[in-house]
Amino acid sequence: MKKNKYIIIGLFALFLGLFGCESDEEFLEEEATTFYTVDNAFSTSDQVDQVLVSIYSHIRDLWNNSSSSNGTQWIYNWKGKGTDMYTVPVIRLSQTFSDYSSIDSDNSTFYNVYTTWYYVIARANTAIYAAELDGIYWSDEDEKAYALAQARFFRAYAYKNLGELFGGVPLVTEMETEARYDYTRSTREETYQYAIDEMEAVLDDLPETTTSGGRIVRGAAQHNLAELYLALGTEIDENGGTASSSTCYEKSIAYADDVIDGGVYSLMTSRFGSRADEDTFSINIYKGGDDTADVVDTLQLTPNVYWDLFQDDNVNYQDGNSECIWAAQVDYDAYVAGDTRARLGYSRAFGPVFRDIASANITGTCENVGGRGVSYVAPTMYTRDYVYEGDYEGDLRNSESVLRRRLKGNVEGADYYGLVVPWDVMYGDSSDEDTYRNNTSEIYPISCKIATDSYVGLDEGEDRSNLFRDNYIVRLSETILLRAEAKQRKGDKSGAADDINLLRARAQCDYMVTSADMDDDFDMILDERARELVYEEARWNTLLRMGGTIAVDRIREYQHWTATASSLNFDYNLWPIPLTVIESNTEAEIEQNPGW
Repeated sequence: MKKNKYIIIGLFALFLGLFGCESDEEFLEEEATTFYTVDNAFSTSDQVDQVLVSIYSHIRDLWNNSSSSNGTQWIYNWKGKGTDMYTVPVIRLSQTFSDYSSIDSDNSTFYNVYTTWYYVIARANTAIYAAELDGIYWSDEDEKAYALAQARFFRAYAYKNLGELFGGVPLVTEMETEARYDYTRSTREETYQYAIDEMEAVLDDLPETTTSGGRIVRGAAQHNLAELYLALGTEIDENGGTASSSTCYEKSIAYADDVIDGGVYSLMTSRFGSRADEDTFSINIYKGGDDTADVVDTLQLTPNVYWDLFQDDNVNYQDGNSECIWAAQVDYDAYVAGDTRARLGYSRAFGPVFRDIASANITGTCENVGGRGVSYVAPTMYTRDYVYEGDYEGDLRNSESVLRRRLKGNVEGADYYGLVVPWDVMYGDSSDEDTYRNNTSEIYPISCKIATDSYVGLDEGEDRSNLFRDNYIVRLSETILLRAEAKQRKGDKSGAADDINLLRARAQCDYMVTSADMDDDFDMILDERARELVYEEARWNTLLRMGGTIAVDRIREYQHWTATASSLNFDYNLWPIPLTVIESNTEAEIEQNPGW
């Protein structure tokens, strides 16, 4: 796409291909605007808002990975594939993101993630520039202030993501209208500090709540400030600045306090929402997995408050959910009307494939197997089993309604027809280590976050691939976990344990943690994040933000495939700067990150 001043959305030439198509899979489809300059294209506040809406839409598409029926592989990678929590099944080994013999700085995932955040920055800079034009009509100063606050929030949010993943990056703080090849990196500390300064500057212009879901509120900025100060403190610690890091942790705790104890948000601790009156629900087991055939049996399940969090019409703060801070908006009516990305394709992307590995006893793509799963991403054994072993088994997040481990046979004539199939039978009863590893990669417990007992649109052609509920981007439980980490890094392990127990009490856990459980490797923090935020957090951001060798140590320990341990023969705590970015910046040097 031609890059000059006549294009409304400007970004420097390093990321030239971003606006024509986000990647080879055309994540975003953009057409050049060639008849207007920025200065004459905007005349109303609604036009400025449309730029902001495009950013909301972009982040929705990122978070939900809804650009196509198969999703986009680099987004699966960014959200956590290849970490301690997620892997690929044997049928997707060609799409692995944990074999380091084929991962280097020229890997397209790094380029796509890097440029997608600069896309957000470019649009935010455009909105800021346009909002300040003399000819824009605003209904009042508050409307303008909120527009600017949203744009600056998005710019800061993009730099937070870049800092966590790549470290110090070029800071582009104004709309670019000419190609440049002389960008230089800031430090990681400077990148975090810039994002902090931006978010703090707009706090008072963000509302506490809004009448409709999805728009940025003050709590989203406070949550991100808690994370940014935690990240900054960790980086300062890495560089030997212990005294100033303590101040950062204090500020992280203070911002988290504003969210947790400020009176706007609270954990949901009792049944609520659209299905609160259901004491039980059932899942039909159809003969042969065919929903037009006889019902062989049913599974009876008992819902709970954690399950309620992930039901239709229950996600937004405006739905009565006081722990939702920011959610990507999904809408079936909009989807039917033509917004094909207004969906959550989790059943397809994350769903197991029992009809392959366990086909002797289980087949089909109905509710009993979690829908039409093709498993582009699979949870590791750590995620689905290890974090619930021993003292940690009794937990609503490990309950049958939330993480279902019972599956009944539906193949007529099979040994377990109408009966619960044991996992060792589904895995194949194989003593061969490779066979066992292959089989366990493709079938796994079914989370209520990726499947439902009540799929929408089946009478209109939907096939149990998609969910149509809104999707959390920021939930109060993560704010609590950020505060716990900040407290631990400041030396308050007892306070960290107390915060974790806020979540464990809500989950009605049998075991409450103590300060003795808060290990110096932050395993307890990361384990609790895995229990609470599975299929929600961007795990790479978390692991790389935490510094040291935490990421690589856990990847070596928990990744499913043996190729990871044998090929990951170096340490790193940052992703590489994409090779294309380095080579295109011909008038200044952009240094590569260590290890790459």
